[in-house]
Formats: sequence, C-alpha cells, structure tokens
Amino acid sequence: MNPTPEVLFVCVHNAGRSQMAAALLDHHAAGSVTVRSAGSAPAATVNPAVVEAMRELGLDLSKEFPKPLTTEAVEAADVVITMGCGDACPVFPGKRYLDWQLDDPAGKDVDAVRPIRDEIDRRVRALLDELSRRAGAA
Repeated sequence: MNPTPEVLFVCVHNAGRSQMAAALLDHHAAGSVTVRSAGSAPAATVNPAVVEAMRELGLDLSKEFPKPLTTEAVEAADVVITMGCGDACPVFPGKRYLDWQLDDPAGKDVDAVRPIRDEIDRRVRALLDELSRRAGAA
C-alpha cells in the first residue's frame, strides 16, 4: 500500500453513491487518504437529491461532476469499492476489492437519500478506521 492510501469508489453513473462516499471519506480523512470516484457510464450531472443530502452535512457537491472509470484510476488505487451496481472493474494483483450493496438514490427524493447517505457514512468511517490501523501497523 502507498504511504497515503488511495481509495476509488465506483458506480455506474458516478452521480450518487460513489460521489457521496468520496466526499465523506475525503472529509473524514482530512488529507490522510487520496480519494477518487468514477463511473462506467457517467451521468451528465450529480443527482440533485444527493447534492442536497450532502449539503445538510456541510459538504458541497454542487461543483462535482461524474467522471469516467479508467484503467489508470484502478491501477492507482489501493482499495476499489464498487457500490452495489454490478460494475466490472479491471482487476489488478495487489488491489483490494470491496462491493458495498447499497440502494440506488437515482429517482429518489432527499428524504429517501438520507438513509443511503448515512449508511455510506457508517461504512466510510469503518474503512477509514481500518486504513488508519493498517498505516499505524506499517
């Protein structure tokens, strides 16, 4: 693992779950983790209900945009997390792959997005704790 671990969150459209996960990990890690997100078929914009749900936590996704998944992004990552959307990521030796089964916020209002956001936040905090323990053991 790199001195600063790199985490890549992937979902199909990179407009909801992966955007929330990346923003939450970036916020909680405070620079101790490099965070990226991408999608295999990026949407035109980030889901407005997701932007609103994140704004409630003081995190601004209004300037974010969906990004395409690249082989280079996967190669650079130490941990690749797919967001329960069946994405086929390139597989490279030495990478850790996780699949987080989560409801898709697409088409949902902010009330329905909040529990998804909160579950992502719980998982992101657990991942950060694990990454911090590994860094301390290294």
